[in-house]
Amino acid sequence: MPDHRRGKWADVPAGHHDPLSYAISTREQSTITMVEDAVRHKQIMLAYQPVVPAGHSKHVAFYEGLIRVLDETGRIIPAKEFIDAIETTETGRVVDCLALEKGLRTLARHSELRLSINMSARSIGYSRWLRTLKQGLNADPTVGERLILEITESSAMLVPELVTGFMSEVSSRGVSFALDDFGAGFTSLRYLKDFYFDILKIDGQFIRGIAQDADNQVLTTALATIGRQFDMVTVAESVERADDAAYLTAIGIDCLQGYFYGAPTVKPDWLNADSRRASA
Repeated sequence: MPDHRRGKWADVPAGHHDPLSYAISTREQSTITMVEDAVRHKQIMLAYQPVVPAGHSKHVAFYEGLIRVLDETGRIIPAKEFIDAIETTETGRVVDCLALEKGLRTLARHSELRLSINMSARSIGYSRWLRTLKQGLNADPTVGERLILEITESSAMLVPELVTGFMSEVSSRGVSFALDDFGAGFTSLRYLKDFYFDILKIDGQFIRGIAQDADNQVLTTALATIGRQFDMVTVAESVERADDAAYLTAIGIDCLQGYFYGAPTVKPDWLNADSRRASA
């Protein structure tokens, strides 16, 4: 006798009888398909966000190049909406390759620019990504000294020995490394002595509203102390308010990044200036 109580879930495939799990799985597959389509049609771009020295907001220490894709309607989709879904897939590796290609091309065209590009530790073993990096470094000797590779804390801890070996080799070409989202993952602190990170970026969950949050004040101070102990430049992410910026500057954070200083944009002023010169 059929079970009419299952309703619309009667057709859910075996192993997906939990409606929430099925919905999440379906959404993730839809996200992966959307990114695959964007890659196929070359609808990939970088959005640039400034990172400024604390207390000197009119200057830019470097820009972070954040990957973006266009969906079928032409809407720009930020990485946070798709990166988790593609992280372990082949598409994730291809997206890392495209981000690096675009970043290297931008650095080659703008000799005064310093730029950070996000990568997954999984891409270290991906031949196309390694080939892209080596070709970019060989084509322009100045690029390595202006390139920063950002690796999230959780990604670095997947294969710490592989990461340290890769960093040792590439840092000899002048490339710098940033440990992204510090405090959000589960880094074994003993590895910080072995890693070659130059920059420590403190996760935004500890930064938003810090001027009024005693707990986050203690945690951020502790994270920044770790960074200084290992001679890393400290960057506070997700700075959105003047009082937070003032507090972070007062406790000695080196650089600040967030909407208070500028939203990520696919059309920064320096890129627009190039376009105007080209059309003149």
